[in-house]
Amino acid sequence: MHRPTLRVVRRAGAAVALLVAAAAAAVVLPGVLADDEAATGAAPQPVVEGNRLVDQRTGRTWVPRGVNWSSMEYACAQGWGLSSLDAGGTDPMGTQAAAIASWGADTVRLPLNQDCWLGTRGAPVSDEYTERTPADYRAQVADFVDALNAHGLVVVLDLHSRKRIGVPEFGNLAMPDAESLAFWRSVAQEYADHPSVMFDAFNEPYSRYDAADRLVFDLTWECWRDGGCAAPAEDDRSATTGRTTYAAQGMQAVVDAIRDAGAEQPVLLSGLDYANDLSRWQEFRPDDDQLVAAFHSYDFKECGTRVCWDEVLAPLARTVPVLTSELGATDPLDGYVDDYLAWADDHGVGALFWVWADHAGDPMSLVRDRLGSPTAWGLLAQSWLGGEPSAASSD
Repeated sequence: MHRPTLRVVRRAGAAVALLVAAAAAAVVLPGVLADDEAATGAAPQPVVEGNRLVDQRTGRTWVPRGVNWSSMEYACAQGWGLSSLDAGGTDPMGTQAAAIASWGADTVRLPLNQDCWLGTRGAPVSDEYTERTPADYRAQVADFVDALNAHGLVVVLDLHSRKRIGVPEFGNLAMPDAESLAFWRSVAQEYADHPSVMFDAFNEPYSRYDAADRLVFDLTWECWRDGGCAAPAEDDRSATTGRTTYAAQGMQAVVDAIRDAGAEQPVLLSGLDYANDLSRWQEFRPDDDQLVAAFHSYDFKECGTRVCWDEVLAPLARTVPVLTSELGATDPLDGYVDDYLAWADDHGVGALFWVWADHAGDPMSLVRDRLGSPTAWGLLAQSWLGGEPSAASSD
């Protein structure tokens, strides 16, 4: 998530719920599983067929509904843990997975930190009590993925953030760099045999302005796909002049790195303007038949009206699966989210709520504690994840 007036401390979220795609296709509704699926808790195994995601176990249309689970993208860079799972308790991974599944979710997006995975830029950060290594980080990710899958939840592994050079903090670059390809080769190789895992290539591609609000990096659709443009080296939480740059890697290169590592699962590709602009996604899509268009829906972004959804998202959803990989609002209870969910339900577009975390003072925190006690925002999400129509649907 990117707020226009303040440089955010946590990235924001919401993702997907594709509801009814083709009249002849059977649809997996939330909370409704075949007897054998319910007995085993097995997670769906999504593949792309035309403009639908399909559970390859059953051949039925599968519409993701779920949440973003936050802290693996920043804790390891800030040096207080690998994630909030380090807080302990009895079986914290199983507890979290069970709580999320109990809301009716079938998908969890896990934002990851590139440097903590690779061991670059001094990440993950250790402290005087605990030494943290990339192997530790990867092992925790793997254990949590297994726990989520065991509770019937598909996992989306998302390249979300970087550690800031020389400082125990995190941020986000405008586009992937060469090390991002190394990240994806490693992740894809490790999860190539996990059919209930999907990949989110890059959280939020964006253009960049300096402190005087002058455009210093204009991300084009050509660079989005093909790379090669000079992106600012500073992350989005640091000032930039745009003079120190790196060669951006395009989405085609990222997809190729994943495929070359042997992974065939669907890949989510976010558009421009912090994943809020999908206007030319289809025109510039990389060459691959397992792609999902990822959209971040927030009330403070330009594509935050039914007019934009009808003109941009609806035509795209007729050609490719569209997943709202982050959904939230400045005030999640003011009607924007209800309106978007009603529209998404009508158009077979799914959603992942931002964010499953107990961030004090954050109106987009879905829970109040590690046990998953819902906030008021969480109650709205819980209702929709459980199969209730959006409040705006009856208007």
